[in-house]
Amino acid sequence: MNIPLLPVVHPPRKLSAELADLRVRVAERAVTIRELLYVLKGRAYMLLVILLTLPFLLPLPLPGLSTPFGFAIILICLRLALGQRPWLPKSVQRRQLPAGFIPRLLDLAAKIIGGLERVLRPRWLVLTEHALIRQLHALVMVAGAAILLLPLPIPFSNGLPAWSILLVASGLLERDGRAIALGYVVFALSVVYLWLFGEAAQGLVEAGMKWLRRP
Repeated sequence: MNIPLLPVVHPPRKLSAELADLRVRVAERAVTIRELLYVLKGRAYMLLVILLTLPFLLPLPLPGLSTPFGFAIILICLRLALGQRPWLPKSVQRRQLPAGFIPRLLDLAAKIIGGLERVLRPRWLVLTEHALIRQLHALVMVAGAAILLLPLPIPFSNGLPAWSILLVASGLLERDGRAIALGYVVFALSVVYLWLFGEAAQGLVEAGMKWLRRP
C-alpha cells in the first residue's frame, strides 16, 4: 500500500536573501523602480516599500528622491488598504535611481534587515491572516508615509514613522504579528512626538511675540 507523501512546503525566502540577489543584479549601474519590481518578483511591492522606507532612517542623502519615494509608498499601501492589487504609474516606475545609490542602500539595509530576521518569525497570526486586518495595516503605512512627505523642520520627524512602516511591512512579509503591533506602537509615538513638538514650538513663538511687544 502506497502512502501518499505530504507536499513539501518551503518557507518564503528571507528578506536578506532577496536583497542580496538584488545587490548582485543591480551592481553599480543606474536602475529604475520598474527594474526593482521585476527583480524582486513575488513579494516585490512589499519589499519595495521596505527599500523605499530605509533611506528615511539611514544617513543617506536623498536629493530629489524623498518626495517620489514617499509618494510611491503611499500609492502602494493605499491600493492595499483598498483591497486592490498594488500598482504604480509608469511615470513612477520609470524613475531612475542614481548609479551606486541602490548598492549603498542595500549594504546599509543588510544590517537592519539582518537584525530584524533574528527576531522575526510567524506568531500572533490573527494580525496577519485576515484580509481586512491586513488592509488596516496598509492604512497605517499610508499615514506613516504621509508624515514622511511633510516638510517638517523637526529633528527625527522621519525616523519614527519610517520605523513604523518598516516594522509593519516586515511583519506582513514574515507573518509576525508582534512586529506589526510594535509598528503600531512606534507610529503612535511618532504622532505624540510631533504633537508635543508642535505644542512646544507654538509656546515658544507665543513667548517670543510677547517679548517683542514689551515696551
